[in-house]
Amino acid sequence: MNKILILLLSCAFWSGLNGQTPFEFNGKTLLPGTKSHFTINISDGQNQTFVPITVFHGKENGAVLGITAGVHGYEYAPILAGQKLIKKIDPQALTGTVILIQTANVGSFLGRSPYINPLDKKNLNRSFPGNPNGTITERIANFISEKVIPRCNYFVDMHSGDAPEDLMPYVAYYQHDEKPGISAKGREIAMSLGFDHVIVLKTTEKDYMKEGLPSLYCSAQAFKRGIPAADIECGRLGRVEERFVEKIVEGIERLLNHLQMTQGTPILSKGIAFIDERFYIISDHTGLFYPLKTSGTFVRKGMKIGYITDFFNKTIEEVYADSSGIILYMLGTPPVNAGETLAAIGVVE
Repeated sequence: MNKILILLLSCAFWSGLNGQTPFEFNGKTLLPGTKSHFTINISDGQNQTFVPITVFHGKENGAVLGITAGVHGYEYAPILAGQKLIKKIDPQALTGTVILIQTANVGSFLGRSPYINPLDKKNLNRSFPGNPNGTITERIANFISEKVIPRCNYFVDMHSGDAPEDLMPYVAYYQHDEKPGISAKGREIAMSLGFDHVIVLKTTEKDYMKEGLPSLYCSAQAFKRGIPAADIECGRLGRVEERFVEKIVEGIERLLNHLQMTQGTPILSKGIAFIDERFYIISDHTGLFYPLKTSGTFVRKGMKIGYITDFFNKTIEEVYADSSGIILYMLGTPPVNAGETLAAIGVVE
């Protein structure tokens, strides 16, 4: 009883001091100006995993920002950026609240598994909104969908190029004709992150935005729930490169500033190249791929960008750009299967 009384008096003190109230998360009460680490245990009866989360509850009342890293556990730059943000974000100097999921897919991370969770062979970023009674990956998605995303006013999902993906840095936001207000806020989020290229994800006709159908993607689940959302894509080939880790950290710091969650003058990047149309080049063969270009390179329609050989080094397919634009990502390792994406080309406005 005495502990409850002390907690109530503390809450009243903080609320009266600055208008901020305690924040409840996973059965724990966070006082203003504090941060707490959570280990969320998840099991489907056969497999077990956990989701590490840090909640920063600022001293002043404000927005709630949700951030996910490691939805794909082989994408290391966002995961390491999340580790740095644990120390960078100061709840004593924060307005509002940040919910940071350091590594959403620990099974994929510890298993060094690109794309999928080796525990059930499912792709977490194709599993939203999840299923509370499903496999381990579906239960992770359900936890994020039900316990994290609804708490947020804004949401950012951080990715990089997975093990075989040579990817250039960019951000993306959702645009939907019937959601102009949320779309505009998502655009502002994307512009605040400090990247040179912004992809416009046109979702008006997409099935995953229709009610009753799965949202599939983590950030799409947020947008579908009425929360402005953006994606960061920064890093390549499953590598740890400090410049990309720092670029993600700086982007989140800029976003916190833009949302007036930290002190400073908000900055919207100028000279941004917007990309609202993308073309995908698909392999017709199985064999070895030899890229002749790298991500971030501008190519013209008809330009040769690579070739495929069989296992006896005979060229069986020459690969050409089917449109003019910038290479957003391309296959950066030799193995290729028929039907796989060799490159994505973005048409710059």
